[in-house]
Amino acid sequence: MDSMITIHGERLRIHYTLEGKGTPLILLHGWGQNLEMMKFIADYFQRRFQVLNLDLPGFGESEEPYHAWSLDDYVLFIHEICVKENLQNPILVAHSFGARIALLYAHKYQADKLILTGAAGIKKPKTFSYYAKVYSYKLLKKLRMAPHMGSEDYKAASDVMKGVLIQSVERDLSPLLPKIANETLLVWGEKDQATPLWMGETMEKAMPNATLIVLEDEDHFAYFHQPKRFLAILEYFI
Repeated sequence: MDSMITIHGERLRIHYTLEGKGTPLILLHGWGQNLEMMKFIADYFQRRFQVLNLDLPGFGESEEPYHAWSLDDYVLFIHEICVKENLQNPILVAHSFGARIALLYAHKYQADKLILTGAAGIKKPKTFSYYAKVYSYKLLKKLRMAPHMGSEDYKAASDVMKGVLIQSVERDLSPLLPKIANETLLVWGEKDQATPLWMGETMEKAMPNATLIVLEDEDHFAYFHQPKRFLAILEYFI
């Protein structure tokens, strides 16, 4: 279904599905993805839960924000949908960028459990090689020889979504982690390069009620590559 949601005076057309009855369960996909990535979770749990699966603004069939939203804007957006659909104290299942939203939502509003896989939210420390690349780029830019730099996600994004990505990446949620007391399951791919395993280990130590499960030989999309195993893990946790 499509519905209009108003945030900060902006009316956006949002594409989502809401199926089943019972405890609300909200699925939040990662950057550059859409609700199809989590459809197998929705199909499985809608027998016993009320499952909201959506294209976040700027992804899939949902409209882009009119300006570059912050994480707080995305959290407010999820809250507005929860109010509209009367989804109280939801369980949040989130991947990567979606996990940033889930963590901040749990800090600001009422949520039950969190299931986070390949969760983003911790800033990577800046290494010597990082600074070397930055200064080299600035020098080449002055000489008008600079290459087109940036991640593939950044290159593929519109101007508005580039702004969203920059704000998201620069936001370090580490200080919030000790304050998020929700029972939390962290599912990580052992060989995740986008959000390395040390991030999951850091979250487990920082969050009061977090448990980390590692899927061996898997990458950033471990949950999607092993759907049956992921569903079994969720079933046990929930």
